[in-house]
Amino acid sequence: MDIDETKVKDLIEKHQGLQKNLIALLLDIQESFNYLPADALRQVAKGLGMPLIDVLGVATFYRAFSLKPRGKHTCFVCLGTACHVRGGPKILDEVERRLGVPAGENTPDGQFTLETVACLGCCAIGPVVVVDGEYHGHATVRTVGPILDKYAAPKKRAPARKAAARPKAKPKARPKAKPKARPAAPKKRARPARKK
Repeated sequence: MDIDETKVKDLIEKHQGLQKNLIALLLDIQESFNYLPADALRQVAKGLGMPLIDVLGVATFYRAFSLKPRGKHTCFVCLGTACHVRGGPKILDEVERRLGVPAGENTPDGQFTLETVACLGCCAIGPVVVVDGEYHGHATVRTVGPILDKYAAPKKRAPARKAAARPKAKPKARPKAKPKARPAAPKKRARPARKK
């Protein structure tokens, strides 16, 4: 894949070409390309004067980095202990069902990347789903749909078919409805007087 080599070069210069800035540099590259392209990693190794294997070692060690393109939106489902006992696996099953991909994969349309995490550090609001850094606490199987819909690309609607042009008929005048007469009040019967 062709990458913008000047972009990578500018990022290396931004981090002063220092090896100690490798992680920050890789984060910036990933932000620019949405993953770490192999050509960019080679350029980083050369620019920092490091063996490529060391750059790859860092890129593959941290889960924050991806060596394959990611979707437009990244969805994390927490499976830590607190989220697990509160239904985290069921939430994951529902997200996988709705997106049509297992955890660790991208949707075919490139809209979502689904990942699982061991803990997000917000156990009090578990189970938790995080999309693009926005936390959705107390998630349930029922709330998964609305959460994902918030980020999904609007579906393209098929253009409406135009009906053949017909001459417009004049609307028929409706006869005015006669007001209904109120029923007469029932006559009161006289009660016989009581004897004392």
